[in-house]
Amino acid sequence: MTRLERVSTGLMTEAIRVNTRQRQREFSMFLNLDEAFGVIGQLADIALRRLLDSEGLELDRVLQQPARITKRILEEQALREYVLALFRLPRGERLHEVASCSVWTPHARCHTAGTLYTTDSYLCFSSREEGNCILLIPLSEVLSIEKAESTSPLPNPVIVSIRTKKAFQLIELQDREELVERLNSRLKALQWKQSMFRNKRERSVSSPTPYYYTFYYDTGFSDEEEIEEQVLRNTVNSEALMTAFHQNQPGTNGNKSMEQAKERLWEDHFSEFGRGVHMFRTEKIQRLVAMGIPESLRGELWMTLSDASSELEAHQGYYTSQVQKSMGQSNLATEEIERDLHRSLPDHPAFQNPTGIAALRRVLTAYAHRNPKIGYCQSMNILASVLLLYAKEEEAFWLLVAVCERMLPDYFNRRVIGAQVDQSVFEELIRERLPELAEQVPDLSSLSSVSLSWFLTLFLSVLPFHSAVCVVDCFFFHGIKAIFQLGLAVLEANAAQLSASTDDGQALMILTSFLEQVGSKESSRPPSSPPAAEESSSSSDTDIPAVRHTNITNLINESYEKFGDLTVRQIERLRCRHRIRVLQAHEDTTKENALRLVTPDVSIPSEILADVYDLFKTEHFISLYWGDSSSAAAAEAAAWSYGDSGRSYMERQYRLDRPQFKSLYGLLVPWPGGSNQHTDTVANRTFTLLDQDRDNLVTFREFAGWLDTLYCEELNEKIRLLYRLHIPPALTESEDDPSLMKSPLLSTNRPLCVNLPSGVEGEVKDYQEQLKQMLQDLAKEKEKDVEKPLPLMNQWAFIQFCKTLYSMFHGEPEENDLFQAIATVTSLVLQIGEAGHRGHSSGSEVTGQEEAKGAQPAQVTAEDAGADESSAAAEKEWTVSYAQILASLLTEQALVNFFEKPTDLSAQIAAAREKQYHQRAGLLTLQQGSR
Repeated sequence: MTRLERVSTGLMTEAIRVNTRQRQREFSMFLNLDEAFGVIGQLADIALRRLLDSEGLELDRVLQQPARITKRILEEQALREYVLALFRLPRGERLHEVASCSVWTPHARCHTAGTLYTTDSYLCFSSREEGNCILLIPLSEVLSIEKAESTSPLPNPVIVSIRTKKAFQLIELQDREELVERLNSRLKALQWKQSMFRNKRERSVSSPTPYYYTFYYDTGFSDEEEIEEQVLRNTVNSEALMTAFHQNQPGTNGNKSMEQAKERLWEDHFSEFGRGVHMFRTEKIQRLVAMGIPESLRGELWMTLSDASSELEAHQGYYTSQVQKSMGQSNLATEEIERDLHRSLPDHPAFQNPTGIAALRRVLTAYAHRNPKIGYCQSMNILASVLLLYAKEEEAFWLLVAVCERMLPDYFNRRVIGAQVDQSVFEELIRERLPELAEQVPDLSSLSSVSLSWFLTLFLSVLPFHSAVCVVDCFFFHGIKAIFQLGLAVLEANAAQLSASTDDGQALMILTSFLEQVGSKESSRPPSSPPAAEESSSSSDTDIPAVRHTNITNLINESYEKFGDLTVRQIERLRCRHRIRVLQAHEDTTKENALRLVTPDVSIPSEILADVYDLFKTEHFISLYWGDSSSAAAAEAAAWSYGDSGRSYMERQYRLDRPQFKSLYGLLVPWPGGSNQHTDTVANRTFTLLDQDRDNLVTFREFAGWLDTLYCEELNEKIRLLYRLHIPPALTESEDDPSLMKSPLLSTNRPLCVNLPSGVEGEVKDYQEQLKQMLQDLAKEKEKDVEKPLPLMNQWAFIQFCKTLYSMFHGEPEENDLFQAIATVTSLVLQIGEAGHRGHSSGSEVTGQEEAKGAQPAQVTAEDAGADESSAAAEKEWTVSYAQILASLLTEQALVNFFEKPTDLSAQIAAAREKQYHQRAGLLTLQQGSR
């Protein structure tokens, strides 16, 4: 599925249109179209997330078993995703109970109706109108959950007491007894876990622990700079960098008075609404945040609003241990971090100093060590820099964890899927909320490409620093919704100029110049109350466009007024639908790049190669969807963890493990194969041969090269491939009875006689001329493995080689002739081996052919030199070479015809496509049922 949408047609009032790569379908006559549309979208989203980005987009365990997914599970999953997004909870939280209730709100002096959501570690309350009143209570803060006496004014009350000597009253709870019992059970389990952790930490106090120091150095270089830098690398700052490094800005006195006024407003707010994670979050705090959080409270409030404080408290000492484990390591992530350290807020004095750089290095490397799936992505350095300015180093680490793993899920991975999904959502919001602009600018992709940096860096890369920090304030309060709203407000403010722009470059300049002028200059008059919003300073100047000198507070308030009705539920639904398009677009790009990478190396036509890619990818998907992909996933993760720097991303995108490859081998190999057991053995050897980097995975490039040899190469390359399948590393003694290697072969008395004409020129027409052409080709050290002569084949390996040849001929029309031919060739090769074993030119690849003087004697020398290592062993045991086997095979025209018989790869692919799904999926389903 590539697209899902609701449409209206002339015949049907409303229908659901489903687009796939092959065709378009429309469905109608639904009893509940909204419900059906949501279910289809969810199923498509789950399937694509499992198949196309299974590593980056994590799903619940229940969704990893598609046969067990029911409508109820889909409804629960949709609700869970909404709750996680609304309260920005850790992705691992499970939703347990959902209950309607009312909470006593002291600031309103009444009970506020809404819904209670309980998860593993939180009690969450949201008013009926989303955003009016939100309450988040971590269970780690709770002392007790008790039932109170029920009265007519207060039916079914429950009292939740927390550690700060506060209590919350919930009423009108259905099934109160069962709910309280479950909550208390989870609370006791959590308290026991905390006590065990506390005891463990107390027992480890005697062991040496790193102390926390704060070092500040001047920006000048000292004679002992290297020693100081080494100290800084291992010293965790105990204060925010802003306490020591202030960026110079005009109007310092005015700013101080403004900061003091905002601090007083916040203190008043704390006394009324509470302080800490469990404070009531209402529209009043929204207005305070829009004004900009005072610097003295910014770090605390960021920790509170994101609930990073709970993570910090629950993981005491975790950051220090991550710093110790990650420091000194060298990998792709650390290299990228070192490259970007000095690009992070280079104009701020904190990052013109070793102290700030060292702190930034520690936070980023510790996070990369904590979460290797993300590691390090560009824009994380900018975000971490700002966090370090206003929060202590350990707090900055947990804030980064909250942003990357909870508040911007799927943003920071290899393909930036989350950010691109939000760009697609942003385009739809532009069409819906700014229809005139959308009409004037039909291609909104240009605007979304500009806005990508807004989402990735939270406007930090495009706004003046002090203005951008106010946006970060809003982000920690409202999540990604604040970025959507502000982005729409920016486009609306510039709609007229953007509509008149002639190209993408002009639109970029318009938006860039506007954002550069968005300031945070405060009025010298301290505000008396949060709603006091000042008029934009640019409105009085009619000559200069209204976009000039916009105040960030006014712009934020305007975004809330005009686009504040955008809800988290709407965003999540749009994300679900647009993720389908984004992932499929990524698939198209990945396929194009993979084919572009492989096409120069093979002779398979591009159209057929595209079909091979689809078959290869489908096999990967079948195992992911129907099978137990744990082994493949483990191998894949291990391969990624090592960076695999020698391969491009496209080479590593889809890879098959051994069972997956063997399935395709049976579908695409050009010869039928009689013995299933031996065919399986040869498939194993082929996988081992293609797995050149020994990561237990085969890339599409390696797979395509193998198919190209079978279907498009000359006879000598096909024989070379078969030969390589019967020597190490493809062939190992352990796969069969190794005693065969020690028992002598019984040979025939057939005389060795191979006549080769010399001096033949022109096009190769018969097997004798092909032999000479083969020798000439081998002399040219330009193709595969020629620079490395193939090792000699011993007696046991030759037995396996013969087995393979015999298995290839079953079912062929010329089966009897082929069996006779291979018997003749076997006898001939046996005599060659015995002759060599008796000491006649054991290392030469043209033994017995000295009379063919013109047959490239230089090649003999090359092969002898390449076989130096094995020549000593060859003198003691029976061996033959690749050239000897090839020359012997070429003496039998039936074998030459068999290997040169053209095979239609496209027909083979079409047949494989029909069998692949039913055969592989049926087998995997049976395997699942037997577990």
